[in-house]
Amino acid sequence: MPLDHYVTLGRSGLRVSPFCLGAMTFGEEWGFGSDEKTSAQIIDRFLDRGGNFIDTANTYNRGHSERIIGDHIGHDRDKRDRVVIATKFSANMHSGDPNGGGANRKSIVTACEESLRRLRTDYIDLYWQHWEDPFTPVEETMRALDDLVGAGKVRYLGFSDTPAWKVAQAQVTARFLGWAPLIALQIEYSLLERTVEGELIPMARELGLGVTPWSPLRSGVLSGKYTRDNMKAESAGRAAWVARNVNERTFSVLDVLANVAKKREATPARVALAWVAARPGVTSTIIGARTMNQLEDNLAALEVQLEHDDIEALDAVSSPKLNFPAHFLPNTWNATYGGMTINGRSFAVNPMAAIAKPKSS
Repeated sequence: MPLDHYVTLGRSGLRVSPFCLGAMTFGEEWGFGSDEKTSAQIIDRFLDRGGNFIDTANTYNRGHSERIIGDHIGHDRDKRDRVVIATKFSANMHSGDPNGGGANRKSIVTACEESLRRLRTDYIDLYWQHWEDPFTPVEETMRALDDLVGAGKVRYLGFSDTPAWKVAQAQVTARFLGWAPLIALQIEYSLLERTVEGELIPMARELGLGVTPWSPLRSGVLSGKYTRDNMKAESAGRAAWVARNVNERTFSVLDVLANVAKKREATPARVALAWVAARPGVTSTIIGARTMNQLEDNLAALEVQLEHDDIEALDAVSSPKLNFPAHFLPNTWNATYGGMTINGRSFAVNPMAAIAKPKSS
């Protein structure tokens, strides 16, 4: 799929590119990332290729990521209006201020105004709750966001890194009260993080939320640059991220990933991205790039065509252990639909549920 073959995000009419440019690496304050010139070049190349979706957050590199995007795009109204800019609230940008972060009305409105200034724009296309706020009622959050939509400062809403039950509560509340609904869910999703398939992915598909996976390469572990003999992070800021993802299961996944990549004449990174992009419920996958070479390699994943046996091998080696009742429920289907075909799926007869035929007299 080319980058300019756009898809609608969730149950909305917002058209976005199948890959989203993640801007967490714009700026160098966190010890890894790109300087302003390189970041601007990456943005331009992404847009030139047909991409139109950029994702950032107020906290990325202490606000520098938003400023880089604003300085490069905000001054050109035509370019800005063609780009779908997503940013996030929740992180506290004012140390010691109890209302400096979170999802209450005061913090949301303040965070939105600050992001608008850094982005040099008068509206945010997609405004994410970055993570759950356990101290704020969800109806307060959703009403405050609805007010921002009504004021024209925000166009669409999404939740990121929030439990499925809380997202569902927010969505049902918004729909019941006629407020602006959520259209998207941003979660970590990769060959090394598939537990979201238990609750979050099914919830998103049921409630009309387009899934935008972050860290599809698991902080670079799935990029192909790491092996059993070389797990050295490319920067001190990334060392802890890499270390927490390294175990024997990781290497098993990397082995299969390398085999599939060799067979498809692609890089492991491209195969890992192609796998995520093809998962049910996924709309636009967030890719990060510190260099032009990384961007080009990631975009090339759109050209990778995985065969059925490739997907089966990757699925098998990365199969996750899900929370109850994810593994239990499939065992009940034969007891419910045994001997029948429903929506193209056939179910074997369950002998425990078979009813004995009465004997003839």
